[in-house]
Amino acid sequence: MEEQHIEEAKMVDEAYQHLIDTYLASHHRKHTDIINKAFNFARQAHQGVKRLSGEPYIMHPIAVAQIACEEIGLGSTSICCALLHDVVEDTDYTVEDIRNIFGDKVAQIVDGLTKISGGIFGDQASAQAESFKKLLLTMSEDIRVILIKISDRLHNMRTLGSQLPNKQYKIAGETLYIYAPLANRLGLNKVKEELEDLSFHYEHPEEYENIQSRIADVRSDLHRIFEEFTSPVCRKLDEAGIRYHIKERIKSPYSIWNKMQNKHVTFEEVYDLLAVRVIFTPPEGANNEDEIAECFRIYALATSIYKPHPERLRDWLSHPKANGYQALHTTLMGNHGLWIEMQIRSQRMDEMAEQGFAAHWKYKEGDDKSKDSETELDKWLVTIKEILDDPQPNAIDFLDAIKMNLYANEIFVVTPKGEFKTMPTGCTALDFAFSVHSFVGSHCMGVKVNHSLVPLSQVLQSGDQVEVLTAKDVKVQPEWLNFVTTGKARSKILNILRRKNREQQKRGEDIVNDFFTQNEIEINSINVDKLCILHSIETREELYTAIGQQKVVLGEQDLTVLKEVSKDRKGWARYLRFFTKRQSDANKKSTNEEQHTTRIVEGKPAAAAEPKKKKNKTPLLLNEETIANYQMCPDCHPIPGDDVLGYQDRSGNIVIHKRNCAIADRLKASDGNHIWAANWDTHKTLLFRATIRIDGIDHVGILHQITDILSEQLNVNMPRLLIETHDGIFRGEVQLEVHDAEDVQTICKKLKKLKDIDSVTRIS
Repeated sequence: MEEQHIEEAKMVDEAYQHLIDTYLASHHRKHTDIINKAFNFARQAHQGVKRLSGEPYIMHPIAVAQIACEEIGLGSTSICCALLHDVVEDTDYTVEDIRNIFGDKVAQIVDGLTKISGGIFGDQASAQAESFKKLLLTMSEDIRVILIKISDRLHNMRTLGSQLPNKQYKIAGETLYIYAPLANRLGLNKVKEELEDLSFHYEHPEEYENIQSRIADVRSDLHRIFEEFTSPVCRKLDEAGIRYHIKERIKSPYSIWNKMQNKHVTFEEVYDLLAVRVIFTPPEGANNEDEIAECFRIYALATSIYKPHPERLRDWLSHPKANGYQALHTTLMGNHGLWIEMQIRSQRMDEMAEQGFAAHWKYKEGDDKSKDSETELDKWLVTIKEILDDPQPNAIDFLDAIKMNLYANEIFVVTPKGEFKTMPTGCTALDFAFSVHSFVGSHCMGVKVNHSLVPLSQVLQSGDQVEVLTAKDVKVQPEWLNFVTTGKARSKILNILRRKNREQQKRGEDIVNDFFTQNEIEINSINVDKLCILHSIETREELYTAIGQQKVVLGEQDLTVLKEVSKDRKGWARYLRFFTKRQSDANKKSTNEEQHTTRIVEGKPAAAAEPKKKKNKTPLLLNEETIANYQMCPDCHPIPGDDVLGYQDRSGNIVIHKRNCAIADRLKASDGNHIWAANWDTHKTLLFRATIRIDGIDHVGILHQITDILSEQLNVNMPRLLIETHDGIFRGEVQLEVHDAEDVQTICKKLKKLKDIDSVTRIS
């Protein structure tokens, strides 16, 4: 035992010494005293505690500090906070103790990094969403909070293998939903890619390994193509006297898989596996304009060798991305008949792209700050503050609003005064109006794009000149939510509608009370419930709102029912109980009908959910006997063979989702403690419904060929078949009854062999 303690102490000392060596080799001032003080304090506070992996707990704070220093470029204050980040949460020390020993700034950051539970979203909210909101509140005061949190998340993802599967899905899902986009928004490209790949590895291990294997198979070919492609470029650059180095970049496994999913293509059809980065060192004393000019000079040299794609030039030089990214992208046709993207950037731009401007510039001690980058960061933080200031009673709505502001791709639009404004790709004219000011958006009566009046739902393009027209009597409409894309616009609209709804509800309640008083009817909840039943409205709040909106007008019929039923109070009480039970049963039946559409087992309905208090440490086993206990997500339609998980709702029902289901992604991020690991163990005895999409060239007899393979050769039942044709091309959607995902793959392969079929993909 003593030998083990000695070995552990040696391991801790070596890890800490590596951290100090890294810090001393950085550009930061050498404030090692505060770091030593924080390390000794944290080591003593976590004494005797171990991680699930078996190593001393202090190794985790050291690793987080190492990432913050080496991979993000933070200084002594951040390293100190990283070492202390779990002390308040996991030991008896308080934030006040940290403040007394290390000062206000360290205490503020550590407090922001400490998880909380309950409060902002109400008693039913998850601590997960609460803690994230607290994190953002502190981040808006000091960006280092989120940078340390991302460092913490990266180390947790690197050591996720020691966790139970349900915890892996929760943490990986939350990472992919929130933290990877956050890292991207802050310009931490390498960190973002690693977070995505690690999440992908734990959520879809088989697909991850498959893509990794495919990359390994083609790596040597890609390297050969890279060498042959760059050789003449290097000669040109050498002749021009440019100091540079060239990197090959192979698309990450997650990016490949994501493209395969979104574009419905195979691995072989992902054409941009390889990209080339030209990183040059500018002459001494060169400014930003000089670097931009050098980028275009290199572009001219490269395009003198290879033809550029006319629609694939991306200029992020004059107008950097909102996360500070600067580069010139072009796509060139190589000698192998492949389009290859070339990214041209200076050494400074490359450093910004990899580490992010927030850490490297705004808090770079002793160096000049980048005013442009600081301005862009501050604009984003203002947007986050506005979302935080709005009431958000729903945790998922709050997370969605934040996520909508973590966009990766931007366009530039121009104001009537000629000012450039960064907006997310896919934004609408109304999004732009809200980005100008909340008042402008909420009173927007029309928008002119390039001097022409367009609908509020018009999607903006880069370079559009946009003018917003307002009027005081214009009011926010609920249908606006159908086409806004930014978190700021959505949160503002929801806030205004909620306020308006509360006003209408209060107006309706006053009308009901006046109606009762005028007709000498007692004002109580039972009489209000009578009106709910008469008008087929489920809740009193909905009744008040409907009356406030004048959708329901009280009159003689209401008076008759109220007075007649009042004569028999016992009879009314019995009827009310019957009505309440009937409504509850109807709601449950409706839910079951929607959520059990994929289960086809001799027409039997699904059984009730499993016990509410069941612990979620043991993975769910989905087999012929147990599957009736669970509900299948009606959005993603999981079938045996899919990577799945379970989510237990407040009522104790467990719903099975695909691990990449959009609903599951949100639940993992907002309420991950109710996630279950789940595994299939079916034996081709049950039937499930899956839908495939078929694209191809239309001709007489093609439909017969498809149905012949499905019904005659494979003996597959088709409950639904839709075919559309246009200009000699057809698209079909076929719903199939299958045993598992393997059946679907067999069907797709068989159909792809038909001469005029271009693609066959499963869509649900």
